[in-house]
Amino acid sequence: MNAVLEQISKIGIVPVVKIDNAADALPLAKALCAGGLPCAEVTFRTSAAAEAIKIMTDNFPNMCVGAGTVLNAEQVDAAVAAGAKFIVSPGLNPRTVKYCVEKNIPITPGTSSPSDIEQAIELGLDVVKFFPAEQSGGLAKIKAMAAPYVNMKFMPTGGVNAKNLTSYLDFPKIIACGGSWMVPGDLINAGEWDKIEQLTREAVQTMLGFELAHVGVNAENEEEAVKAANRFAFIFGMPAKVGNSSVFAGSALEVMKTPYLGKNGHIAVKTNYIERAVNYLSTVLGVEFNEESAKRDAKGNLKAIYLKEEIGGFAVHLVQK
Repeated sequence: MNAVLEQISKIGIVPVVKIDNAADALPLAKALCAGGLPCAEVTFRTSAAAEAIKIMTDNFPNMCVGAGTVLNAEQVDAAVAAGAKFIVSPGLNPRTVKYCVEKNIPITPGTSSPSDIEQAIELGLDVVKFFPAEQSGGLAKIKAMAAPYVNMKFMPTGGVNAKNLTSYLDFPKIIACGGSWMVPGDLINAGEWDKIEQLTREAVQTMLGFELAHVGVNAENEEEAVKAANRFAFIFGMPAKVGNSSVFAGSALEVMKTPYLGKNGHIAVKTNYIERAVNYLSTVLGVEFNEESAKRDAKGNLKAIYLKEEIGGFAVHLVQK
């Protein structure tokens, strides 16, 4: 998969924006980045699109800005000249796709049928937009269509919102979802940047779904660990379970048989999508991770990783739900 599309996959949500006034581009970009989504698909439905893309990319060079509703090669050229890193089209126009492929410009054309997907494969693509997502059959249709096309991935747009976002993203063949619920046109036109930042932050938190998984306490030895866990289990009516390196009381408390990371122990926070959580925390909030602590499954998928810092004497790690 193209590097830009991999970046989009790590972000998870692509805000689809329609900008009528290019002067709105800078405060909008600030709001999106501050809210945790350094990404935007600026639709070519207005004459301000190219200038808006240039303003965003000039002022936020690390922001992943692309052009949407691109219908022909002329618009591709205008978007790329303005700084667009990717192209999105509502349908699959072979001429436009070929033009982008020849120039090594990432493009995700709109598809809604197996015939569309086969055209995309013939043109050398491995990621397509599914549009309009909800109106075309939603997640159920994507799953049905994806079955015979094992290497194709999707970016659904159209009808995706806070309520169905994670349902889409849970399907591994979906790299990200496009949506405009965090950037509604009326708020952009009214200059309600604080509200857009809030909606953006809420979208990110909905996607990542951070929850406390358990608290780990360091014990001096196995005997002390068993004693502490059993006492906690007795008082609160939770089952105690002895493992290789620790003893659990229910699922909320883990007592380490020997001291591990953290002065006092560790706190585990679970998330819907650990790779996206790491990307968000590191690129948006500047959090650093202890790469040596990363645990992966047999397929190389990240399952857990510790932050470098301790908080209140506790090491902190993310864990995949």
